[in-house]
Amino acid sequence: MRARFHTLALIPALLGAMSCSTAPETVAPESPASAPTALDTGLPVILAFGDSLTNGYEVEDAMSYPSQLQDRLDALGYRYRVVNHGNDGDTTAQGVARLPDALALEPAIVILEFGGNDGLQGRSLDAARDNLAVMIEAFQAIDSRVILAGLTLPRNYGPDYIAAFENMYVELAERHDVDRIPFFLEGLVDLEALDAGEATLEDSLRYMQPDGTHPTAEGYTIVADTVFNAIEGYLNAPGP
Repeated sequence: MRARFHTLALIPALLGAMSCSTAPETVAPESPASAPTALDTGLPVILAFGDSLTNGYEVEDAMSYPSQLQDRLDALGYRYRVVNHGNDGDTTAQGVARLPDALALEPAIVILEFGGNDGLQGRSLDAARDNLAVMIEAFQAIDSRVILAGLTLPRNYGPDYIAAFENMYVELAERHDVDRIPFFLEGLVDLEALDAGEATLEDSLRYMQPDGTHPTAEGYTIVADTVFNAIEGYLNAPGP
């Protein structure tokens, strides 16, 4: 299973989308964040809170994972409103800065997806861990169920930094007693078929954008499935 956890981190090297520079950049340009809005439906809120992976970088709004998750919940009769509070380029510190708007929604469930940009920028993992802890504790204080999305990094960041980065999510989940998605982008790349000669590079990467970091619209369908599986046990029974 650990080999599968790392598969997506190999993609930038395959595509040449990331260099081995000692000054890595963010995976997406920052854009101004606006306060999330939720329709006054009286439905409990599922908050998708994160960076460009949550926001749906370079795909139509309807194909972001929060929108596709909403569609799936509606089709199955679950009475929830999914709110997309993702923002391209955000670090964990910027997530903390946006926390008041997120808390104002009083979400029943939060999918917390931050840290990738901290890691790609080589920032202090102690600071990233502290920021994630602040967010987790703030949501728990209002009785939100937090699901922590785990991530990894390209291999050129070095084994020690990568291991510390991955373990950050494990430690936070254990310390704060929250559920964790081991790898948020699991299932988007079939390197096993590629290695076995059963698929071309193009076929193996069909769910990834050319940057090797962000999913395509179809890739976000897989992410939505992953998130649904993580939250299904906490959903109220489907209603009329």
